[in-house]
Amino acid sequence: MPDGYSFSSFIDGDEIYWAEIETSIGEFDDIEEALNCFRNEYLTNINELKKRLIFIENKDGKKVGTLTNWWNYSQGVRDPSIHWVGIIREFQGLGLGKAIVFEGMRRMIELEGDRDFFLHTQTWSYKAINIYIQAGYKIVKDETFGDYINESEKAMLILRDKIKI
Repeated sequence: MPDGYSFSSFIDGDEIYWAEIETSIGEFDDIEEALNCFRNEYLTNINELKKRLIFIENKDGKKVGTLTNWWNYSQGVRDPSIHWVGIIREFQGLGLGKAIVFEGMRRMIELEGDRDFFLHTQTWSYKAINIYIQAGYKIVKDETFGDYINESEKAMLILRDKIKI
């Protein structure tokens, strides 16, 4: 982690910071849409959320990044998965993405044990995909989890010159 930054966990009311971060990087059209997603997906399980959502704060206490260790269900099986990795654009390129992914994995192992975790992403996140590969994630060609559709063949046409595998 670069000097001047630290990890923090979710406390009541932090959903606004999560929504601001995720909206700022284009995951949602507006903060209200992000807040609705957050409320529906996470606030129904606040005790787990407090253990699983990580922020990065700068030296002024501004939350500039987030990652959520969560899960999805696949055919009745609970699959641990990383959700919503995001670093505010002006703070990207400082090593914060790598720091939060590695911290997220460390905490996920504490929560779920040493097992496979899933992470769904999109091609425009190709810089993050390189971090995920460094962290040990592998692009799967046929598998999927939750309700996601595996479009790895189509994605590799876009990513082949952008990722290091």
